[in-house]
Formats: sequence, structure tokens, C-alpha cells
Amino acid sequence: MKPVQKIALGVAGITSLGIGAFILAAPYAFYASYGITLGPDPSLLSELRAPGAGLAAFGAVMLAGIVRPALRQAAVVVALTVFLAFPAGRVVGLGIDGMPSVEILGALILELAIAGFCLFAFRRGADPAVTGLAAR
Repeated sequence: MKPVQKIALGVAGITSLGIGAFILAAPYAFYASYGITLGPDPSLLSELRAPGAGLAAFGAVMLAGIVRPALRQAAVVVALTVFLAFPAGRVVGLGIDGMPSVEILGALILELAIAGFCLFAFRRGADPAVTGLAAR
């Protein structure tokens, strides 16, 4: 695995793990940082914590892929999926719902930057052993 690929998985993994853990542990504080006020509805909180846990778990897979060769290809797929899906969802929201807060737009820019970095690091031919494109 090339250094740029390790850095890409590290950035993606730390970001996913950190944000997911924050949502899971402190959804009120996390969403307040985006200017969103949550109510005390246990169903709403459950619906927010569950994807937070998933995002944290995906971050852990990304980080594990740095040190565990058997997880590298899965880590790459997870990193690209997370950091392409989140901005795609936000762009759909922009088109359907209108302009979100500046903080949400900042998150979109960060997600696009990480997606671009991952796409660069794991582009076709970058390292066939990591991307799973090695000749068989």
C-alpha cells in the first residue's frame, strides 16, 4: 500500500469514526453545531444514533485497512462509498429542499475533498494489490 493510500484511508477513517462516534454519543451537541435543534423524541434520537454507529464502524474498517492487508480492498470500497454517498445525498437535498446552513455546506465541501482525495489515491492502476485490479 502506497503512503498516499494510507493517508487517504487515515483521513477518511478518522473523519468517519470521529463524526459517527460524536453522533452516537452526543447527538444534541453534534446537530447543534450545524444549527439544528433536536427534541427529546426517543424515536428521532434512535434514528440519528443508528447511522452514527454505522458511520463509526465504517471508519473503523477504513482504519483497519491500513494495517490489515485482508481488509484493504473492503476499506477502499467503504471509504469511496461513504465519501461519495454523503455528498450525493446533500446535492439531492440542495436540489429538492433548497439551501442548507453554512455549516452543512462546509460539511459538503469537506466530504467532496475527502472523496476527491480517495478517488485520486485509489484510481485505476494506482496500486493493483490494493484496488483488487491485479492480474489473476
